[in-house]
Amino acid sequence: MRLTRVLVLCTGNSARSQMAEGWLRQLGGGAFEVASAGTQPTERVNPLAVKAMAEVGIDISARHPKHLERYLREHWDYVITVCDRANEECPFFPGGGKRIHWSFDDPAAAVGDEEARLQVFRRVRDEIRDRFASFIEQTRQRANAKRGGPGDAGRGEFAFRPEPDRSLAPPLD
Repeated sequence: MRLTRVLVLCTGNSARSQMAEGWLRQLGGGAFEVASAGTQPTERVNPLAVKAMAEVGIDISARHPKHLERYLREHWDYVITVCDRANEECPFFPGGGKRIHWSFDDPAAAVGDEEARLQVFRRVRDEIRDRFASFIEQTRQRANAKRGGPGDAGRGEFAFRPEPDRSLAPPLD
C-alpha cells in the first residue's frame, strides 16, 4: 500500500512544523511519509519544542530545520502550512496535491520565564496533536471509501459512519 505523503511547512521549521511532523509520525501508524520544512529555516529546532514533545514521549531532538526548496521537485499528497506567514509566502507549491492551511500561534514568540513559555509550547503542541489526529482519521476514512471499505456508499467520497461507542452507556434492564 502506498504511503500518504505529507509536507508540513512553517516559517522557521523550528517549532510548529517540527511538532506536527512528530505527531504525524507518532499517530499515523506508518501510513504517512512525512517531512517538514520552512520558508526561512532557523539554525536549530527550538529547545522548548523538543522539551514539550519529550513530555509526551516523542523525540524530535535529532531533527533539524530544512528549507522548503529541498522538497520542491517532489510530489506530496498534502502540503500543510501551520503558520500564516508560510501560507502567504507559499501560496502555490509545485509538488503539492491538496493544500491545507491551519494557523497555530507561534510558541517561539511567547514571553516570560521558561516555565511560562513552556506552557505556551504545551498548549500549541496539544492543539497540533488534536488537529493532526483529526486529519489522520479523515484521511483513513477517505482511503476506506475509495477502496470500497467500511461505510462506502459508492460515492467515492467520505461516507464512513462509525457505530456509536456504547461502552459508556448504562446497561439496558
